Amino acid sequence: MKQIFARPKSLKEAVFHYCPGCGHSIIHRLVAEVIDELGIQDITIGVPPAGCAVLAYNYFDVDMGEAPHGRAVAVATGLKRVLPDHVVFTYQGDGDIAAIGTAETIHAANRGENITAIFVNNAVYGMTGGQMAPTTLTGMVSTTTPGGRDLARDGAPLDLTQMLAVAKGAAYLERTAVNTPKNIRRTKKAIKKAFQTQLDGRGFALVEILSPCPTNWKMSPVDAAKWVDDVMSQTFQPGVVKDVAAEAAAARANEGAAA
Repeated sequence: MKQIFARPKSLKEAVFHYCPGCGHSIIHRLVAEVIDELGIQDITIGVPPAGCAVLAYNYFDVDMGEAPHGRAVAVATGLKRVLPDHVVFTYQGDGDIAAIGTAETIHAANRGENITAIFVNNAVYGMTGGQMAPTTLTGMVSTTTPGGRDLARDGAPLDLTQMLAVAKGAAYLERTAVNTPKNIRRTKKAIKKAFQTQLDGRGFALVEILSPCPTNWKMSPVDAAKWVDDVMSQTFQPGVVKDVAAEAAAARANEGAAA
């Protein structure tokens, strides 16, 4: 009998510690599937952050290098420059990449560092108890905003991916989600393209993934998945934010048609 579904080779046989309904386990599998399909397991290095995914090295069966809080992109930059023939990716939450790690991320994108960042956005500080994050939505209740995020007091939610679009070295940026089967398929396609961008030497690539956090959102997993579409996606709209390769191909096609 032909086996059509199995654990990816790039995932260890370990039980995930994530809460029920959390998107991290899905994203881990998608990253592992992409690594397997591209045949890069032996040359891949992952850099997990401080946060819910701090133990990612327990799950990915590739070389891993832990980074201090917010410094994953900086660590990945060093690894890639020393080992340019390797594929280096970071795996970061919004409290890591969009708060303490904002500077490292913006400058790595501006320099066009040839690395891949997986940015998991659940709009709160997940591991430490659900405090307001840079991505917490306006009016959203958290442990540090019991009355909801206030624009006058707290500012607007930070759209890091859109900010990175102006960086000259950013080659591929896309926002997806993992709350439905259709969105999960889109996310895998985006992750694969982000890794391929690095393999092609095009520069900095990032995939932002909207991920349910039922525990800190105080919702059931079903309601949290629905909330991603009904509420979260209105502020952080899924889609391709920047794709230099596609833009260049379109420009060539237009030139050919004009000729």
